[in-house]
Amino acid sequence: MAEKSIRLLTYNVHSCIGSDRKLDPGRIAAVIAEAQADIVALQEVDVLRRRTGGIDQAHMIASLLEMQAHFHPALSVAEEQYGDAIITALPTGAVKAGPLPSIGEQRGAISVEILVGDRKLLVVNTHLGLRGRERMRQMTTLLNAGWLRGTADEPLPTILCGDFNAIPSSATYRLAARSLKDAQRAGNARPRATFPARYPLMRLDHVFVTDDLIVKQATVMENRLARVASDHLPLLAEIAFA
Repeated sequence: MAEKSIRLLTYNVHSCIGSDRKLDPGRIAAVIAEAQADIVALQEVDVLRRRTGGIDQAHMIASLLEMQAHFHPALSVAEEQYGDAIITALPTGAVKAGPLPSIGEQRGAISVEILVGDRKLLVVNTHLGLRGRERMRQMTTLLNAGWLRGTADEPLPTILCGDFNAIPSSATYRLAARSLKDAQRAGNARPRATFPARYPLMRLDHVFVTDDLIVKQATVMENRLARVASDHLPLLAEIAFA
């Protein structure tokens, strides 16, 4: 019997500030709802930051979608936090979160084991740095330091996604593509750029999967709301177990 596929969305939400400079977490939630995603990986999420009204964006977006949020602050100053989140309504198991080696702004990653039917899936979400050398160290850490293993004895089917700040010709992207499959290259459609949202020129946001997963399709959401809600477009991948 064919297994149901899951829909995963990765989305740099730019602190929920759109290209019209409006702060609107509800608009971000509306973009995600339209995608009908089962698992959502968010980057650039503000939690209790004065600049965005002191709200917990991760939990606000999750509650609007009737999902649960797992948040990791890459940066913390007093109670103000900024980082990455994985939100889903599916049952979740072990969560791992921590920093990545960084030169400029501190970067991190978060992974969550998610139960899809009776199968376990590991989702790793990250936002890599702005310098090439830094990104290489961060990607090497993600690929080699147990991030992609999960807690099970056997490696789990794994999705590595997020804003890599890396175009496909970069060393960082090529390093990931050596051992993982790029979801946007798996289908017949031509890969689409995700940044900047209004006139996308660069493919910076990626979904990579291990060989035991099948990508049915991957699409960049380019509707009117997505073009204005953040400075990145969301990338949606439909994925099934092999």
